Amino acid sequence: MRRRRAAWRALASSAFAALSIGLAGRAVSAQGLPAFAPINPLAQSRSGLSFEAYHTAHPGTWAASFALDYGSMIESGQRQRATVLLDAEVLRVGVSVRRDLSRETFVLGDVTAGGAYAGFLDGFLHWYHGLLGITVPEREARPRNAFAYRVALPGAAVDRSASSAFLGDVRLGIGRRAGRRVQLQSLLAVTLPTSTAPGGYGRGTVSFNLLNTLHTRLGGPWIFDASVSGGVTPVHGALASYQRSAFLAGSSGLRFRFWGRQSLYANVFYHSPYYHDTGLRAMDRRELSLDFGWILATRSGREWRIGMTEDMEPSGPAIDLIFRLGSAR
Repeated sequence: MRRRRAAWRALASSAFAALSIGLAGRAVSAQGLPAFAPINPLAQSRSGLSFEAYHTAHPGTWAASFALDYGSMIESGQRQRATVLLDAEVLRVGVSVRRDLSRETFVLGDVTAGGAYAGFLDGFLHWYHGLLGITVPEREARPRNAFAYRVALPGAAVDRSASSAFLGDVRLGIGRRAGRRVQLQSLLAVTLPTSTAPGGYGRGTVSFNLLNTLHTRLGGPWIFDASVSGGVTPVHGALASYQRSAFLAGSSGLRFRFWGRQSLYANVFYHSPYYHDTGLRAMDRRELSLDFGWILATRSGREWRIGMTEDMEPSGPAIDLIFRLGSAR
């Protein structure tokens, strides 16, 4: 019960803080799909790649946006001398600040905060999966609302702890836009090892990433966004001998304005494997996630977003379910 209350308090306080920051400043222009970044600690601790939203230019101005993600995951696997067990709920609150130097060039900085908990969603997820006719044996085998984060591989073993609150890695970048009808945005970004989390949540080292977003209006109510990105993160920590250092990511999605200022969106996100030769599908496989939701555009130009993210493949690093809230303009 104490863990459940702590998770609720952390979620509520983080949502209020992010909302206050988001309302205080001018928001980032966003006429396409919302940004998306993996939240699974096994993935987030290795790569700085994500889907970067297209930012409409407002030269000479500062802008800010926020996003809140809360997700539940269960990863369990065993093969010969290798085992992994990740049963947790994770929170991430992000604030992004951007400055448009011209219509083509901009700089940005991101900071995140989060936590990892035993949580409170297992009962809901059991009902939700039953409603959809989905069976998750790994979740059925675990006690409800219990925390575990353990990886044991030949020559390497880690046992991570929960954490009520921590700061994440800071990201800094410089971007460039080109094109008119079909617009291309490229962002060169570096993440810095500023995380105050226990080992296994932050990267523990720098990462270098080139994020490319293609943005175009298809006509009428339709908008299409796609991305192809690449990054490098040096191996680090106890699992270094099993970590990959070069990564690729891509996405493809649509936004459809169905009534007034309201839109629906869906975005499929792919990320190359984060680890190699562990013998565990939950670590060696690619990530494939479906991010989808609803957007309300206000008269002031601000957009409010409510969404969810689902794992499209079983036994992989994509998280089971993420609830998402964000605002941008």
